Amino acid sequence: MTATFKILSALQSYPRAELKEAVGDFAKMLADDGLIDPAPLGPLIERLATTDLLDLQQDYVALFDTNKSLSLHLFEHIHGESRDRGQAMVDLDAHYRFHGLELTARELPDYLPLFLEFLSVLPQSEALALFGEVRHVIVALGARLDRRESPYAGIFACLITLCPAVPNPSELVLATKDEDGDAASRDAEWEEAEILFGPANEPGAEDADCPKIEDMLADIKSAPAAEKSGSLG
Repeated sequence: MTATFKILSALQSYPRAELKEAVGDFAKMLADDGLIDPAPLGPLIERLATTDLLDLQQDYVALFDTNKSLSLHLFEHIHGESRDRGQAMVDLDAHYRFHGLELTARELPDYLPLFLEFLSVLPQSEALALFGEVRHVIVALGARLDRRESPYAGIFACLITLCPAVPNPSELVLATKDEDGDAASRDAEWEEAEILFGPANEPGAEDADCPKIEDMLADIKSAPAAEKSGSLG
């Protein structure tokens, strides 16, 4: 579980030189981990390995940073700009802290690569249960990227296989929503798919850099299981 989620997190992160150098080993590492079939990642891995870094970075920004419907901030797809989004951020950050993880990356807690890195340090059953709470967003993003024929769609195809389920109405709405729809109507449609994270449900419980790719890649190649303490970023 550690290697799979860490690698998917690295692949989804802003392209850096360290990622280009390491990406050639990812397919074998994922196959060895045995949780997913790495085949859908082939086009993305090849592109990352063979395309000029500046072109990769420009394409990444154009795809994820300029298209609201492809935002990698999970709660933007759930709560839009409502107040609920802020509370959801607080709850998720508290959930990270409950598991002994202090966020040092200057990124919001709901940033997908950060969230995937967090899942990598949890026991498999707990990671999949938490991932299941945002599955409908993953399905929607994957469908949109697939329609654009983006190689990044392969990441979402692999993520969905980790938590298979019959799509619920929320998934179908998100996946088929017109990407050019206005934010107000989108927020109204999505507000029912509320996600609540936080230590309140745990037994005994009471801004623009992504996680450092070099640290993430070092972790992937280190011990087979990560400790449930430390920091992200």
